[in-house]
Amino acid sequence: MATSSESASSTAGPGAGASSRSARPVSRERRQQRVLTAVLAVIALFTVAPLIAVVILALSPADAPTIPRSLPDSLTLDNLTEVFQVGSFPRWFLNSLIYSVVSVVIVLGTASMAAYALARKRFPGRNALLWAIVATLMVPVQATLIPTFILVSKMGGVNTVWGLILPTLANAQAVFLIRQFVRDLPDELFDAARIDGAGEWRTYVSVVLPLIRPVLATLAIFVFLWHWNDLLWPLVVGQTDEARTLTVGLATLNTETVSTSSIMAAALISFVPCLLMFVALQRHIVESITSSGVKG
Repeated sequence: MATSSESASSTAGPGAGASSRSARPVSRERRQQRVLTAVLAVIALFTVAPLIAVVILALSPADAPTIPRSLPDSLTLDNLTEVFQVGSFPRWFLNSLIYSVVSVVIVLGTASMAAYALARKRFPGRNALLWAIVATLMVPVQATLIPTFILVSKMGGVNTVWGLILPTLANAQAVFLIRQFVRDLPDELFDAARIDGAGEWRTYVSVVLPLIRPVLATLAIFVFLWHWNDLLWPLVVGQTDEARTLTVGLATLNTETVSTSSIMAAALISFVPCLLMFVALQRHIVESITSSGVKG
């Protein structure tokens, strides 16, 4: 009986030891995952904390003590409605919307056509032109600010919407990114379009644009955010209250007798278009990342 029990224990021993050894890495991995989750949660909290503070301040009564001293006793939506009566807030909002949306449409249109030509057409000086476009990314905006303002002023574009939009339409980064995407498209698609008798415009509209939709959606978000949050150029070219954008208008509210709650309410409203833009196009961003991974 002792021998049989010893043999049974010896038979079960190695298996039990192996299972215990295999359980240790699993538990170690779980601990690492928990630590990583906790770290990411803390980082996410610090990232979202300013937005939470803006929401609390925007919904707090104007005369109520609030963060960082204490939390408000009650919340109200009055600030969100009254902010449209502060300064020329509706006009600022409309100017920013026109500035951003029109810029997105024109930038994506011109950049995609230029990218298609640089990626698929062969002509003398193509590479030199490409690198000249890329080189403009190294020039600081501040270096061209005064010459650009002089040109726009000579053309009568100061305090106008078109004077605000025109100098920002040449986007070298958009041209370069779309060109890299178009260059990776299969040659067979263009050969098939050429065999079917499609011209350059038909090839661009029917072949190129549908295939580069993910990168166009990604750039649409970036260009919209660049123009919506732009402060320097709108501050220079918009010198009247009616010509200001939302960012410039919010900056001027600090010099007026406006409560912090109203300013935060205006900032919260200005965040809504950016959020809607991202929600509307996030599916295309995922498609862009997925297609890039497949190509790689």
